Amino acid sequence: MVQKPYTKISASLNINGEDKQVDFRPVDTLLSVLRNQLSLTGPKPGCLNGDCGACSVIVNDTVYKSCIMLAIEAIDAKITTIEGLHDTPIQKAFVKHSAFQCGYCTPGFIVNCHALLQKLPHPTYDVIKEWLSSNLCRCTSYEEIEEAVFEVIEGNE
Repeated sequence: MVQKPYTKISASLNINGEDKQVDFRPVDTLLSVLRNQLSLTGPKPGCLNGDCGACSVIVNDTVYKSCIMLAIEAIDAKITTIEGLHDTPIQKAFVKHSAFQCGYCTPGFIVNCHALLQKLPHPTYDVIKEWLSSNLCRCTSYEEIEEAVFEVIEGNE
């Protein structure tokens, strides 16, 4: 049996505040469209099954793992990648506290922490720990990441 190729969909995606025209198959993930068509390489292909969070993006104010989200699900949504977060307080705090080691997971953590602080400007320690549990890092103990989040919280007071 010969499998027919998927028909491509042409759509406009709002990425980092700009509408971008893309063509993709119904089975293409948002991660593959971001990286392969739009050259947005901040979201990283880590586990490719939604566990590690290296590919985290914000879609309509909610964090999603772009490796398991289909691009078709992002039509008519507002998508923010690490490339769309310029000089945010959490980025500056990550640098100040050296909240990264190899850096591979850092974009996902920054996106996730930014979303947390947008939703809850003064989260408790337990909320921060729970929120960060959706991202994995093999290099660090998360302590510096938590310190970076707390610095931004203190600046919000």
